[in-house]
Amino acid sequence: MISNEYKELARWAMDECLQQGCQAVRLFIYSGTNTDFEVRDKQLDKLQQSSENQLVFNLYLDGRFGSFSTNRMEKAEIQKFIENAVESVRYLAADPCRQLPDASRYYQGGKPDLDLCDETLSTISPDEKLRLAYDAAEEILGADERILSVQSSYSDGDSYSYTLASNGFEGESAHSYFSLSVSVSVKGEGEVRPESFWYDQALSWNDLQKKGIGKIALERTLQKLGQQKVASGTYPMLVDNLNAGRLLGPVLSALNGNALQQKNSFLMDKLGEQVLSEKVTIIDNPHQPHSFGARYFDNEGVATQKRFIFNKGVLETYFIDTYNALKMEVEPTISSISQLVLEKGARSLEEILSTMERGILVTGFNGGNTNSTSGDFSFGIEGYLIENGKRVQPISEMNVTGNMLTLWQKLEEIGNDPWMNNAFQIPSLLFNDLEFSGL
Repeated sequence: MISNEYKELARWAMDECLQQGCQAVRLFIYSGTNTDFEVRDKQLDKLQQSSENQLVFNLYLDGRFGSFSTNRMEKAEIQKFIENAVESVRYLAADPCRQLPDASRYYQGGKPDLDLCDETLSTISPDEKLRLAYDAAEEILGADERILSVQSSYSDGDSYSYTLASNGFEGESAHSYFSLSVSVSVKGEGEVRPESFWYDQALSWNDLQKKGIGKIALERTLQKLGQQKVASGTYPMLVDNLNAGRLLGPVLSALNGNALQQKNSFLMDKLGEQVLSEKVTIIDNPHQPHSFGARYFDNEGVATQKRFIFNKGVLETYFIDTYNALKMEVEPTISSISQLVLEKGARSLEEILSTMERGILVTGFNGGNTNSTSGDFSFGIEGYLIENGKRVQPISEMNVTGNMLTLWQKLEEIGNDPWMNNAFQIPSLLFNDLEFSGL
């Protein structure tokens, strides 16, 4: 956790900023560690261990705003840093919308710990972490003569933050993460070199999947052998839970206060309207213990709460911070999503796939873009042609095109398989009648 010494330093620094003329101040102190091991074909390819401390100042002075950071934690150096920062802010253009949130909106504390940080991280030896990376690769080394390269990686880290605002907010947070991944490339026909990966991540060491990652990565890679285009046309599209978030991402970006304020959102003026399929209910669920994305306050210190984002397709909230709310002369909500939960359906991906007569299963997106103003999109995809409930042909180098609002009105079914070790818990998704270009 952040030491009492650093907390006292933050309070002193805030007082210094106020004494030098700032009307309001917000300070952040960050402390954290990171470890990365990468193994390529039985050889250690990368070893990186780091730790850092950082002090960030948000300064509000005569309607002007500036953000500054330093990793120096000595008072004498910080004092000079503050003097220079305050002087710099005086040269900026005034923007009266740069303000701290109303103090009544701050998280007041008193709730139980969310169990987001594994304190045993420091007790795990580097040898044990490296061994895990080697073991993940050795699961499949030599398992198939077509394997060209195997790369495995292990990473972990923890981060602690302390936030202090001059109008009454004080808050702490702590997080850890653990990750293990394997990527594989194999020899295909001619010069083709299919590759794929698999991974797991967790908040705690005991929850991390430590076996089977390499085997799944190899299986996913071998399934790509023989990829080719299929005929252009209109197909149902089933997207697995690893990739479904790509289709929801542009929708969420369109809810952001900055996009709305810049009139760069295809969901402008849609609040209270049914803009997605009535099958879609999405909740921001920030207080779920021991889960990615959980938090009691956002980066402004504003208290989070459980809320509908979409309720049976009806848009119920935008994500608008203090600055953009003042710009647009609307009420602020929260700066960003914490933990997104898309209400799941009844069937698994395989059960849904088994009832498809002819369609496309998407297991990866390769490039593409979305027009943030119109919602028009074009994505490169790879996956499988489905016929009579079976995967009959791996496919690649095809594109799917359409419009985000039309796409989500075509949602036919939601799976029961959200990716739980993620801040965005999104199941597999089945859409009808999408346009694919191939042969």
